[in-house]
Order: sequence, then C-alpha cells, then structure tokens
Amino acid sequence: MTWLLAIIAAPLVYLLLLYGPIPQSKGYHLFADTRTCLGIVNFSNVASNLAFLLVGLWGWVWCRRNLRDGAHLSWMMFFAGVALVFFGSAYYHYRPNDDTLVWDRLPMTLAFMGLFTALLSEHLGARIEKPVLIPALVLGIASVFWWRHTDDLRMYIWVQLAPLLAIPFVLAMFPARYSHRVYLLYGLGFYALAKVAEGFDHDAFTFTAQWISGHSLKHLIAALAPLMLLMMLRRRRPSRVATELR
Repeated sequence: MTWLLAIIAAPLVYLLLLYGPIPQSKGYHLFADTRTCLGIVNFSNVASNLAFLLVGLWGWVWCRRNLRDGAHLSWMMFFAGVALVFFGSAYYHYRPNDDTLVWDRLPMTLAFMGLFTALLSEHLGARIEKPVLIPALVLGIASVFWWRHTDDLRMYIWVQLAPLLAIPFVLAMFPARYSHRVYLLYGLGFYALAKVAEGFDHDAFTFTAQWISGHSLKHLIAALAPLMLLMMLRRRRPSRVATELR
C-alpha cells in the first residue's frame, strides 16, 4: 500500500516541486486535417469522436443493468466520462481554442478518475470506493480549471498519469478479485498507441495521402481502450486465486 501511494504521489511531487510550470503549447490547436464536410469544419476530427459516444453509452448501460458487485459506481462514472468526451471533444474540434479545450478535457478527467477509483477499490477493498470517488472527481475537474486559470498543465498531466502508473503496479502486486485483468493492459496499450498517433498528426495525414490524420486516428484508437475495459467487465468472474491474470 505504501508503495502504491508513493507511485501515485511521486509524479505530483516531482511536477509541483521540482519541475516548472508547463504552459499550453500555442501550436496545439493547429491540426493537420481542417477539411469541411456536410457544413462541419474540421469534420474528421469532429466525427471521429463518435467512437467515444458509442463505447461510453454501451459501457454505461451495461454496467447499470448488469454490474452488481465491484466498483459499479466508479465504472459507471468512467463510461459516462467516455461518452461525454464525444460532446466535449467534438465541440472543441469544431472551434479549437483554449476556451473550448476546457470542455474537451473535463469529461476526460471524469473518465480517468472513475477508472482510478474503480482500480483502487477493486484491489484494495470495496469500502474505499465511495470515500475516494467524489474527491477524485473534484480533483480531476479542478486540474482543468487550474490549467485554464494559470496556464499550467502540471496538475492535469498528473490526473492522466496517476491511473496509468497505478494499473501495472496494482496488477503485479495485489490479489485479483476478478479474472481477465489482462484487459487492463490491453486498454493501457491502446491508450499509449493513441498518444503516439497524436504526435504524428501531420505525418499520418501525409502518409495516408490525406485520408486520415494522426489526430483523427488517435480518437479511434483511444476509443478501443474503454472498449477493452468493457470486454473485461463482461467476461470476468470472481476469482479466489490471487495471482490469476487470464
């Protein structure tokens, strides 16, 4: 438990005490694919967010109907955040600037904090879900407004980083209450791949003869991450074997 807290807290301590403020890049809003289709500017970057809505709604409805044990509140929040990414990110890409970027990032923090709380409560004890979920959501939302007020991304970066660092550590060190935990790693892999695609926005657009940009591809790949977690929830079973990782 001490090591888990250290892994979660260490990046935040480093960013706040040893690393200077991280401002939003001025070129962040300059995407490769700015084509208009059906009267919608930046159509591909807007429309590719539909994947989040489909996966998020599917996950939320399934959790509401079928999830009776485990961190059901946190999982529902996770998928709600994923679904809301469609609205926030589509709005941002329709009119990309720092003000609309707030609405892109807010639902992502809900998803990250929902996942983080689900992960902790299902491996450390169900009793911690309710006390942790609300503060985690507040912290996630606060990180976005902190960035917008101060032009400092450090808190927002930590909100994304903490769950990603915690997942492999928890899988390796804590007993499994459910099977199919390997799907968490699949989701982590797709998210990492999406971040790579994002970094090659213009290169991918050129390489595909302007068929799809790296950023649009990022949306499609990133939506596979929550899909992997939904597959895990649908297939998993309670497990008595602490090291089970099917």
